[in-house]
Amino acid sequence: MKDNFLPSAPLTINWAVTNRCNFKCSHCYSRSDPSEELSFEDLSECIRQAAEAGVLSINFGGGEPLLRRDLLAIARFASGLGMRVSMNSNGYLLDRDMVFRLREHGFTKVGISIDSHLPEVHDNFRGIRGSHERAVKALAFLKEAGIETSLSTVICRINHTDITALVRFALESRVRQLNFHNFKCSGLGYSNKDTLDLSSEEWREFYREALALKEQTSDLEISLDDPIIALLGKHNNTSMVKGSICGKLSLNIKTNGEITPCGFIPVVIGNITKDNLKVLWKSSPVLEKMRHKTPTGKCASCGSYEDCLGGCSARALALTGDMNNPDPHCWRNES
Repeated sequence: MKDNFLPSAPLTINWAVTNRCNFKCSHCYSRSDPSEELSFEDLSECIRQAAEAGVLSINFGGGEPLLRRDLLAIARFASGLGMRVSMNSNGYLLDRDMVFRLREHGFTKVGISIDSHLPEVHDNFRGIRGSHERAVKALAFLKEAGIETSLSTVICRINHTDITALVRFALESRVRQLNFHNFKCSGLGYSNKDTLDLSSEEWREFYREALALKEQTSDLEISLDDPIIALLGKHNNTSMVKGSICGKLSLNIKTNGEITPCGFIPVVIGNITKDNLKVLWKSSPVLEKMRHKTPTGKCASCGSYEDCLGGCSARALALTGDMNNPDPHCWRNES
């Protein structure tokens, strides 16, 4: 059964190498994090431990990872251990020279954040004038360098009715994948949730339209990372687990080495500078709770729970205080 599958180590680690950023995004979850950055030497040793534990890939993030001056050396070290290296970036610092240097140092994939096909909407959301133009140029440079690219869009109040235009924009940008990320209520996302988040009914309509476009679009992989789409009768048969992958296939590591189930769940389960990653992976009470959630409220009688597993644990924890509670984005009525 999918829900019983557990690899011997996280397949992927989302690793924040810095919390510094050149943007002022309205939904940022890391800007308020005061954690210190690990030195290159300490970070390298932690990456070695992850590789020895069996981690297959690292996705560098932050903050804006390119603000870390030794990022290229970090990537070369990780790729030299046989790990697949990728990055999420706002694209502002990615000129042609930097993109080709990324390729030389082992990067195989770079995701660029663009939240609207309209430059002025994106720039306002990200807080930097000209950021949309620079991101589009970054996509072109990555394509030229032969690095796999994806476009990441945070769905919220500014863009949830523009799905068709966003898909068209992704096709015109010739990216392989368009990631529609559901809005999280962490950091500034929590502070601005009343103006940026959608109602549960609006999420239902968004996913209905997005799933229809996904079925109609053959030249672009449209990724929807929200377990609650199971309520629409759509099951993610490509995933090795049911519900969220956090704590089951992946982990998050903060700039100071602290380990959390995901970047949006601020519950520290250990620190990779002093704890054994494989032991934590197998024995953490927090991860155990996430892997075996107890349905509460309307989840207890929902026929989709076996696939949804309560939706996004990060949202449930942020807005209700308990990751076992139903995802606040869920549109199913109480019965």
